[in-house]
Amino acid sequence: MNYQTLDKDLQTAWHALAEVLNSLQRVIVAFSGGADSSLLAWSANNVLGKDNTLCVTAVSPTLTTQDATFCKNLAAQWNLQWATVVTHELDNPLYIQNTVSRCYWCKTELMSVISNLTPSFASYDKVTSDEAGKATVVLGVNLDDLNDVRPGQKAAQLNGAVFPFVQAGFDKAKIRSLSRSLGLPTWNKPQNACLASRIPHGTPINIKTLRTVEKAEYAVRQLGFEQLRVRHYDSLACIEFEVSDLPKVLKERDKIVKAVKAAGYSRVMLDLQGYRNKKI
Repeated sequence: MNYQTLDKDLQTAWHALAEVLNSLQRVIVAFSGGADSSLLAWSANNVLGKDNTLCVTAVSPTLTTQDATFCKNLAAQWNLQWATVVTHELDNPLYIQNTVSRCYWCKTELMSVISNLTPSFASYDKVTSDEAGKATVVLGVNLDDLNDVRPGQKAAQLNGAVFPFVQAGFDKAKIRSLSRSLGLPTWNKPQNACLASRIPHGTPINIKTLRTVEKAEYAVRQLGFEQLRVRHYDSLACIEFEVSDLPKVLKERDKIVKAVKAAGYSRVMLDLQGYRNKKI
């Protein structure tokens, strides 16, 4: 990649990000396949090299099958050093209670699992024995995320994680702009979150509910919709679509209702306020 082809602002942003990554030397990227973590993984791999960058996807019932497959394929396409780890947040009663602190316990579990991993040097004579086991966990948190209440970020920081985008002054728009200029296919990928985010606080989380939400969202996406959320309220599914998609939603109303009911819901509601990037 010839970074000189980037416009001046993006060149400045790229150099700032590269400087942060170089200061860390070896990293473990929490890689979910979204626009943020994908740019971070690609950048770390290019700046630090494959030997010094391990991209890790956490697999649990809160991750969709489609997202897991996407991470696998993208890692292969970019020649990343990639691994999956199994996390067990659903074994934690404090997590399944689904309070406002749910994400705290999720990130605590993630950090406990991946902090002990290390990238694999192709040639260990490149480093001293003191350096060989050291790596910093990095997450794709950006400046916009700091404006929201996110207990998961606090848990990650308390457990040693670093946020390179924050240090380099990146917001979401800059992440998408740089990703697009670099030709990354994730530049305009719709925002996503774990399946647990579809369940209202106070409603216990279980595998059956997660699978029902996943099945319903997958079925609706097969009808040609990308950005949406199926919010779970027991037997009722309240669906958020992009406002621009609402005319199409009404035309496909019967198919949407049939698909969501087939997933396990008995009632289907449309949220006229449209999609909102929030936790419920």
